[in-house]
Amino acid sequence: MTTSVNRLAPVAVFAAALQMLPGLVDVNRLRADDGRPSANTTLTLSEDVRSRCLSVLRAGLESDEFWPSIHAAEGLTLAGHEAEVKAFLEPQLKTQTDDQKRCGIARELVRAGDRSKVSLMLDILAKDDRYGHVHAAESLYKVGGIGDGRLLRAAMEQTDNPVLQIMAAAALGRNGSPQAMQLLRERADDANPDVNRLAAWVLGRIGDASDIPRLQEIASHTTDASIRCYSEHALAALGDAAGRKALAKNIRSNDPAIRTYAAVFAGDARMTSLADPLTALLDDENEDVRYRAAQSLLVLSRPAGADRKADFSVDVFPATEKNPRYTEGSVIELRDGSLLLATTEFDANTSDFAKARIVGRTSSDGGRSWGNRRVLQENTGGLNVMSVTLRRLSEPIRDETSLGMYYLVKNSFDDLRVYLRESNDEGRTFGEPIRVTTEPGYHVMNNDRVTRLSTGRLLAPVASTADVKRENHFVCRCYLSDDAGQTWREGKGAVDFAKRGAMEPEVIEMNDSRVLMIFRNQLGYIAASHSEDGGDTWSAPASWGVKAPEAPATLRRVPATGDLLLVWNNTFVEGTGHGGKRTPLTAAISSDEGRTWKHVKNLEDRSDQTYSYTSLTFVRDRALLTYWVNEGKRYSLRFRSLPVSWFYK
Repeated sequence: MTTSVNRLAPVAVFAAALQMLPGLVDVNRLRADDGRPSANTTLTLSEDVRSRCLSVLRAGLESDEFWPSIHAAEGLTLAGHEAEVKAFLEPQLKTQTDDQKRCGIARELVRAGDRSKVSLMLDILAKDDRYGHVHAAESLYKVGGIGDGRLLRAAMEQTDNPVLQIMAAAALGRNGSPQAMQLLRERADDANPDVNRLAAWVLGRIGDASDIPRLQEIASHTTDASIRCYSEHALAALGDAAGRKALAKNIRSNDPAIRTYAAVFAGDARMTSLADPLTALLDDENEDVRYRAAQSLLVLSRPAGADRKADFSVDVFPATEKNPRYTEGSVIELRDGSLLLATTEFDANTSDFAKARIVGRTSSDGGRSWGNRRVLQENTGGLNVMSVTLRRLSEPIRDETSLGMYYLVKNSFDDLRVYLRESNDEGRTFGEPIRVTTEPGYHVMNNDRVTRLSTGRLLAPVASTADVKRENHFVCRCYLSDDAGQTWREGKGAVDFAKRGAMEPEVIEMNDSRVLMIFRNQLGYIAASHSEDGGDTWSAPASWGVKAPEAPATLRRVPATGDLLLVWNNTFVEGTGHGGKRTPLTAAISSDEGRTWKHVKNLEDRSDQTYSYTSLTFVRDRALLTYWVNEGKRYSLRFRSLPVSWFYK
């Protein structure tokens, strides 16, 4: 058989090893019970072989052929040479005009640590010109970027271009969409061989053991050699013994296309037993075979990625005698893929009126470990500063996008203000404060609350009273900015409610372009109001139909699915203080804009602890939360990372 690489790959579907979070354990040469290498195996390379791998990839980077050069860049990045790749590719991006090639360059720059380039791929996917759409979706899948998910969800729903549909589903499935995974599984044995191959390729990376029988059936019955090798290699990546045996045979195939796919899947399947044939392929006559063999050898010499299905938590700011309260946090992904977590650090006691400042820590491994504490905002208030929100001030993580830090400055019982400071260096320093709430009074904005609408408008949802000690009755409204946070104005309308009023609002844009506000109150449920003019004026409030104590709730849209995710204290006890304890901390999913809820699950449920003031953001296939954990008289700030798919099981 003399099938060419291009005929097997209708788009640039040379497989990319997934870059997961760094592993917790570095295991050398472990073996499973059946004698084959386990998924945690690492390969010890001689210096000579390592040097040869790097030489092959560096030569490939300089190749006159564009896509092989991009594949070599991928291998270098996966081997830990990100700076070298960025230095080579960044000048090319400035001059390249072909959208397909721009996607290839952008994705490798993302893989090398510049998450701002995800926006370039999304921009190409948004164009009326369809030339770059498939490459954009494929590249977004490879680097786990989907933005707010709307463009990819639309691409998955269309049926005119089945390859685009599959690649959009791949990107969304990798980020936790069960609907996308269902589509991929349905199309794995599609009559269209291009679709069939792509679906198998993707399932080998983001599927699970349930996909093995389906792929076995395809591999055993197809007469198409390319479909068979895709299915076999996917099976190998999923741990199937027969698939691994087939991959070991395919790596010695006379067909360069099959050798290429076997070489790259050897790394995905952690098959260190193939070190010798991979080393032999460093001298292969086909350049892509050489690059993929070098890539897999280097990948196998590094620790395996952490389990993408892992659910873990870290008390990033544990309470101490000196600082008995760390609460009201916010997390944001920085341009280099690291995380910045900010929270309020209180001195001496746990009162809302104690001295406090905003402090932060960063993590470069997805939140498993955190750097040193540093002060982000000193106490400039008569009492404290608190309740931080970290947000991009325009489109998420573009080259020119600055980072905003919102916080409260508390001077007295009748003087609480919201401020914003802008950072142009990813949170290392911040500019002069911009006052958000210009009117006098006591203005509360919860942590992690500012919302950016599809129009670009920023909404800061605030609950206000003239004097919290004398009046203690709140009304909710939004402060609006139409110039990326440089100036703000008070919304024209407000939302009032019974008893202590409407408190601690959250806002989100609905699919029909209205804005929904939910808010804390004393009537035993979450209450809601709607705006039809971008958060300026509001409808009469009413129950939202979800029981809750007098406590804040957090509401976000899941990028991979478009569903709403609610996090709140799912308890209400009539006649008790605040309507019940703030435990459990519960999550639920709505696929109909909040009319009904499903997958109701507790995030935390210990009866001797309470949990509240949640932040929630999505980074690739992970949901990242922070919330206080109170046990007795102290409050610690917990960081929680779990896969988006957890909310759907």
